[in-house]
Amino acid sequence: MRFKVLGPLRICDGPEVAVLPPSKPTILLAALLLRPDAVVSTDFLRRAIWGDEEPSSAKAALHACVLRLRRTFTKFGISGAVIESVPGGYRIVVEPGSLDLVRFRELRARARAERDPEAELCVLKEALALWQGPLLPNVPSDFLRRGELPGLVEERLAVVERACDIELALGRCGQALVELWTAARAHPGHERLREQLIEALYRTGRQADALAEYREVKRYLRDELGVDPGAGLRRLEMSILRGDPLGPAEATGRQDAPPAAVPDSPVATVSCFTGRASESAAIVDRLTADRSGPAIVVLTGAPGIGKTALALHTARLAEQHFPDGRFAVRMTRADGRPRPAGEVAAELDRMTADSPRPREGWRALLILDDVTDAEQVRPLLPTGAGSAAILTGRLGLAGLVAAHGGWVHRLDTLTEDEACALLTAVLGDARAGAEPEAVRELTAECGRFPLALRIVGARLLTRPRLTVADYVARLREDPLSRLALPDDPRMSVPKALGEALERLDPRLADAFLRVGASALPRISAAGAAGLLGIPPVPAGEILERLVDVSLLEEEPAGHYRMHELLRHFARRVLGHQDDPPALTARH
Repeated sequence: MRFKVLGPLRICDGPEVAVLPPSKPTILLAALLLRPDAVVSTDFLRRAIWGDEEPSSAKAALHACVLRLRRTFTKFGISGAVIESVPGGYRIVVEPGSLDLVRFRELRARARAERDPEAELCVLKEALALWQGPLLPNVPSDFLRRGELPGLVEERLAVVERACDIELALGRCGQALVELWTAARAHPGHERLREQLIEALYRTGRQADALAEYREVKRYLRDELGVDPGAGLRRLEMSILRGDPLGPAEATGRQDAPPAAVPDSPVATVSCFTGRASESAAIVDRLTADRSGPAIVVLTGAPGIGKTALALHTARLAEQHFPDGRFAVRMTRADGRPRPAGEVAAELDRMTADSPRPREGWRALLILDDVTDAEQVRPLLPTGAGSAAILTGRLGLAGLVAAHGGWVHRLDTLTEDEACALLTAVLGDARAGAEPEAVRELTAECGRFPLALRIVGARLLTRPRLTVADYVARLREDPLSRLALPDDPRMSVPKALGEALERLDPRLADAFLRVGASALPRISAAGAAGLLGIPPVPAGEILERLVDVSLLEEEPAGHYRMHELLRHFARRVLGHQDDPPALTARH
């Protein structure tokens, strides 16, 4: 391999391996290798190298870094246009077998295709062997560490989890323990790993150690995150306390697929869910009012607005109306790419093995989460009377609703009282009640977005001596960087907004950034025309398309507005250095 990123960043020249020193060219190389064969924008590269302290000469300095990197390549005998300059950025050309990250992902895909557990385990072990120590410790970039590395860690943990599942199923609990001890200690909040560790201990006759590990994870979840262990951990504890045999472990599920669902509890519970009472009631009514055919509800809204949480919560409220079960599947992969309908259908078939679909009278509720377009879900929609589907995504899917019927509900931010209630539920009555005004200020700074509120709540829980007022001051200094949890890539406002931006057509993405970064609190087609340098009619069409993807809100009299959290993100992407407006939600 020529390049290695799964560990320290290294360049290989035959049998010799050179670990690159921390430097700006090293950051540049890492940023390119993390997105192999893809165009990486100059804006992304500058932020990776300089963060928020980008110099005025950053454009020339970036070009100088590229030249230095090319000279480094020459020292190792790497010739040719490895780094290509393309419109808007740079791209590194990765030849087959020359990057460990690409090899790791190839092995993951190969493992998913294996039908024999022994063969799959062998491939997974080969993939894990590519990881050599902490991830990129010689790359001094907080931007990459917050935004890119958590996703890679999550990919590795998925492989560890699957490999340990197979080892447990094959009766090799002692071998699984070695990996599980290390992974569980490095990621104490990862409940599935802790559950596997407890199971392995119990299966090897170490009942006391298994109970001690359960009590430790229970303490961690309550003290650090303010939540209770999930249903799987609780069931495992009861089995251990009663001395029940666990039965044979299952290794038939595929990597990346959720465990098989059963009708009584297939849909996850949303902890500390508050607010949205009228929306929840309306959705339940839509799902259950007419049982003569399938019901479809589309939940749409901006990234982080709480679509998935509301869908899961509503599914719980409506469970008695769907005796054949409730099943939730994600319509995008971990990297944001849409999953084809055939792949999702196969996953649903595995999940509904005890309640096969489709069949006449199949009364189940499907949650298709993060839908990217109508064609992706048409083959998956239920057809039987008494069945239903909730579709979440940033698109309103008007064409699908027009063709198949249904109801579209567009979520707005929480009200002030709902936002305060959510933050209070996360922090606890005592802590929130001690600083009620600061809690209200904090909800305003978060734009009353549920995702942002859960993130700041989790951050405060891990800092019990920090006052809410102090955190409000910190958030005002650098809102977006503090609206992400470094140990969970899914809990990140910048990542959620960045993924939404990457899905857009480049022209539409540019319009979003320009509109968001402007000083105009409201904008019309005429105003957008002046801002974008195009005639009013196409400018109005662009604004409408931004409304369609939930990045802009329509107001009366032909005006549009953007949530302040999205505006702040746009300003940051475009590199505005002046103070942003307060992130106060408008209603």
